[in-house]
Amino acid sequence: MKQIIQTENAPAPVGPYNQAIVAQGQMVFVAGQIPLDPKTGKMVGEDVTQQTQQVMANIEAILKEAGLTFADIVKTSVFLDDLNDFAAMNQVYATYFEEASAPARAAVEVSRLPKGALVEIECIAVKA
Repeated sequence: MKQIIQTENAPAPVGPYNQAIVAQGQMVFVAGQIPLDPKTGKMVGEDVTQQTQQVMANIEAILKEAGLTFADIVKTSVFLDDLNDFAAMNQVYATYFEEASAPARAAVEVSRLPKGALVEIECIAVKA
């Protein structure tokens, strides 16, 4: 059993996928988000700090549509165009989570991201 989550407050998918899927009524799988403005469909930000802020705003909109918050996230995966941007991304990322209860996370450098993004983040959240 799965439920599709869609909101106009986050970018529409740019391929054959959904913004998020709720599986088994509890697990919420949020698709990788890049720094697209949901209203214009254009990239936001010229550096990884600005782009991470938009990515997190997109994730927040999808979580809200699913009735969740950042506190419900149990796992994130961060994809960076350049691992040298890790500290700047992490500085923004850290403002969304309390250190003691932050989710498990992986962060990797990739050769390219969709639309030339500098950062993409996906996550898994759990409904209580």
